Amino acid sequence: MKISFKITALTFALVAVTGNAFGQKKNETSAAVEFKNKYMTSFATGDFEAAKKSLVAAKEFIDLADEHEETKDSQKTQWLKGEIYSHFLILGMQTMDTSFIKIGGDDAIDKSIAAFDKSYDLGKKMKQDIESSVYQKVSMLNQFANMVYQAEQFGEAAELYETQARYSDAIDVLDSAAIFNASICYEKVEEFEKAAKGYERLAAANYRGTLSSVLASSAYRKAGNIEKAKEIISAARKENPTDKDLLLEAVNTNIDAGDAQGAQAALNDAIGTDPNNKQLHYTIGTIYIDLKENEKAEAALNKALEIDPDYADAQYQLGAHLVTWAGDLKLAADQLPFGDPNYNAMKEQSTDVYKRALIPLEKYITAYPEDKAVLTILFQLQRNLGNSEKALEYKKRADAIK
Repeated sequence: MKISFKITALTFALVAVTGNAFGQKKNETSAAVEFKNKYMTSFATGDFEAAKKSLVAAKEFIDLADEHEETKDSQKTQWLKGEIYSHFLILGMQTMDTSFIKIGGDDAIDKSIAAFDKSYDLGKKMKQDIESSVYQKVSMLNQFANMVYQAEQFGEAAELYETQARYSDAIDVLDSAAIFNASICYEKVEEFEKAAKGYERLAAANYRGTLSSVLASSAYRKAGNIEKAKEIISAARKENPTDKDLLLEAVNTNIDAGDAQGAQAALNDAIGTDPNNKQLHYTIGTIYIDLKENEKAEAALNKALEIDPDYADAQYQLGAHLVTWAGDLKLAADQLPFGDPNYNAMKEQSTDVYKRALIPLEKYITAYPEDKAVLTILFQLQRNLGNSEKALEYKKRADAIK
């Protein structure tokens, strides 16, 4: 039978293509054999020299497979590449051989993560294998990071935690704990911009409520990026306008910007949104306490009590604030030089503030008669004011509570 030249040419073309694809597929298979059979066995048995040779060989094969049109988009090729490139770091750290890590290339981890990411998006067939591989890397990196953190090598720990989070990203998982740990470490080495970006990402995911927004803003402030800090807090306060920590961070941001009026405006704006909100006035009072603005703190807490005279938290906080303030005045007076003309005035002011503290605390103890801590404070207050009989009464009540 006569075969036409046209058919023969087509046949040769098909054979050539098939043979070429088989050759490239062979690189993928060879990489798998070198890595899964030889490298992993040597690694598991502690024969690290043999493991190094097998990993280098596996890299050579997978690079060939990754470069060719027939296999570069193979899910198995990309999965193997992610595995092989990651193990240059893993084996290097296991053997404390930094020179071996470099054989994988300065961007070995970047390539590993990119390969896992690509393979994960190439279909469902190997998703479980890819997830298992990534979780192994995450676990190893977490162990390394924790050890480095315990050694107080915070810069290195930050990078390891961040790498851990990036591996999780490859399979579309937000590793919140790793990002948080990385940001904490970056703060410790004063890389505030990197810390801020991590916290900002967590804030977007509502990780730990408003805390992430506060930390992001604070880190941006430390990095000198006041505008970004303001942006973070402004966005968070739209959802939580009365949150104390957010309000305090808004105040601190304006203070760092040299804008005292802006700090006051932040508090006034909050009040303006809901002037009859007792919780808001209470929060602002506690912020003024933190800022050592004693008169403003007292006024804000009194406003909360004006709205709700039985507001126990405000009663307690106001009383505690006034006791502390009075004690500070008394201590400052006692530290003045003998004969200082301000001594009597400061002593009188201290006594007056102590008297004001009695009002909210005695209302509080009427509602909560078994609060031993407040009974003790009232005993000390009455004693300081010279009311011995009343002081003794509170002491007996406090002592009766076990």
